[in-house]
Amino acid sequence: ATMVQKYQSPVRVYKHPFELIMAAYERRFPTCPLIPMFVASDTVNEYKSEDGAIHVIERRCKLDIDAPRLLKKIAGVDYVYFVQKNSLNRRERTLHIEAYNETFSNRVIINEHCSYTVHPDNEDWTCFEQSASLDIKSFFGFESTVEKIAMKQYTSNIKKGKEIIEYYLKQLEEEGITFVPRWTPPVACKSESSTSHPRRPVSPAINIPETATKEGLSNKEILNTSSSPSEPTAGTPDDKLDADYIKRYLGDLTPMQESCLIRLRQWLQETHKGKIPKDEHILRFLRARDFNIDKAREILCQSLTWRKQHQVDYILDTWNPPQVLQDYYAGGWHHHDKDGRPLYVLRLGQMDTKGLVRALGEEALLRYVLSINEEGLRRCEENTKVFGRPISSWTCLVDLEGLNMRHLWRPGVKALLRIIEVVEANYPETLGRLLILRAPRVFPVLWTLVSPFIDDNTRKKFLIYAGNDYQGPGGLLDYIDKEIIPDFLGGECMCEVPEGGLVPKSLYRTAEELENEDIKLWTETIYQSASVFKGAPHEVLIQIVDASSVITWDFDVCKGDIVFNIFHSKRAPQPPKKDSLGAHSITSPGGNNVQLIDKVWQLGRDYSMVESPLICKEGESVQGSHVTRWPGFYILQWKFHSMPACATTNLPRVDDVLASLQVSSHKCKVMYYTEVIGSEDFRGSMTSLESSHSGFSQLSAATTSSSQSHSSSMISR
Repeated sequence: ATMVQKYQSPVRVYKHPFELIMAAYERRFPTCPLIPMFVASDTVNEYKSEDGAIHVIERRCKLDIDAPRLLKKIAGVDYVYFVQKNSLNRRERTLHIEAYNETFSNRVIINEHCSYTVHPDNEDWTCFEQSASLDIKSFFGFESTVEKIAMKQYTSNIKKGKEIIEYYLKQLEEEGITFVPRWTPPVACKSESSTSHPRRPVSPAINIPETATKEGLSNKEILNTSSSPSEPTAGTPDDKLDADYIKRYLGDLTPMQESCLIRLRQWLQETHKGKIPKDEHILRFLRARDFNIDKAREILCQSLTWRKQHQVDYILDTWNPPQVLQDYYAGGWHHHDKDGRPLYVLRLGQMDTKGLVRALGEEALLRYVLSINEEGLRRCEENTKVFGRPISSWTCLVDLEGLNMRHLWRPGVKALLRIIEVVEANYPETLGRLLILRAPRVFPVLWTLVSPFIDDNTRKKFLIYAGNDYQGPGGLLDYIDKEIIPDFLGGECMCEVPEGGLVPKSLYRTAEELENEDIKLWTETIYQSASVFKGAPHEVLIQIVDASSVITWDFDVCKGDIVFNIFHSKRAPQPPKKDSLGAHSITSPGGNNVQLIDKVWQLGRDYSMVESPLICKEGESVQGSHVTRWPGFYILQWKFHSMPACATTNLPRVDDVLASLQVSSHKCKVMYYTEVIGSEDFRGSMTSLESSHSGFSQLSAATTSSSQSHSSSMISR
């Protein structure tokens, strides 16, 4: 089995000019006392251009890897050799470093790419980035040991990289070297270098090896080095993370954790163009899955789709909680704890959960809890700014004084569990600490009902105090400043949280009323959901009267991969059987599934394809439109995309065989919205109406610029 590990660094900024950094860098060779494993290096090849601007040097480096004696014995080597090729371009002010292993190159493949370039916003600063991949094909049965050793050595060297440059900068300074002039062309073309601009003459962008563009520099930044200095260029934070920003806003991450964050973020930028979550939120999903990038990506994509489906991005601005909640929901934000985390106080014991569920239904309660969580995210961000350090979670203080059997009412507990489930899935790692005070005798019963639904990581953060224990040593004062302890807990601080109390029965609603309310809340979203099965696509019929209309669509692939098609037919398909379109089809959890194209119809005779098929992967958002050329019937079709058994080998893997046995793997889910616009209403130019993959909150005009896709800016009108 081959294992591939990838690493991508953040951007490290040195506040020194490129030429000085180069002088420091050169001092690492031929050996460097700060890297004991770097025993020696010999120059194998060297090339210098006539004008001295280009200098390429290839070295063979000898490393003494810190590995167990036994392993060295089995492998039969004492030293490992690497080849390192450095390409310095003094005119462009760039250094590109490519390195790969020569020893064991048929068993282990290590590739590394580093670059030193000029900072896009300040030409007296230098940026450093590095990316690497490790592919272990075989190693005498010690593959995982070798992987561990390699990763350990590599990450410790990443940490050292910065120290080494700083060490040699200091050495240069002690020798009185604090400035190294920039390269200028040889005397012959003197006039050019003495122009008023201190910046080098404009020259074409350099050709950078593919890996650099993909993993390191974006083309934009390569081109920036050759644009005129007067143009403001985009700084690092937009599409790149720099090391200082990570430390200040996200916290101390190990190199591999930084790499996971950068790679997941890059993947999101490529697949979810438009609105992607904030860095600290991406990080929460990584933390929740111990930085397993594939698992984190999966839960994050599910959450993004869920946010879109329920318009969660707009909940704080657009949703007003019903008066009953404002009066009887005994919870609210209250200052912050000793660590600077926002503090949420919930007087659960005083709250009539049964009454609230009967008066509001589960949906409105859930929605309220979501708005509280959204507010929590906002407060974390604010506190991060105020306290000057990363704060990514909040503290919750739950007072159980008054808890009784009424709280164990089954539907109430069920509602609570569902709320916990939704919050766990979409707000991972947001609870920093949960203080449970004045736990009464019935508490253990409630606890045994609820605790299995709570993630292990979260459960470790619970502190439970019975009776008045919270006032003693190790109690509340360890976590919350004396000045803000709420009055109802014997503190001096007036706490604005509503006192709760019984919800009057006159406010109760019948199950029917609530059900209608629920449906309204769930389908407040304009999306419909559909299931797509192997052999059973989902199809939607659109009748067009005016030849040049525009059909627009916007859909998310929630599960599985699908193929999207659009067909035209002159004759109407037979209406589908009634049952699949029952009154409850939209709200049924499975979503609807309808076939319109008759089995006897032939493509090309009875109907034709008007757009080429589009393969859409799980987690993708697609928007697009089609300008109709003829009247008649158009059919939008979402079809199951069958996957090859396994891309890498011809032999099916165990997982694939197991997956094919499970019927559920043949089900895909799509959420879609479609609309027809008369050509006269369509203000975009007809030519730009191509399908585009785009953001998932496309209902806010801000997310997709109109140039990117007319269809999405159109939907938002």
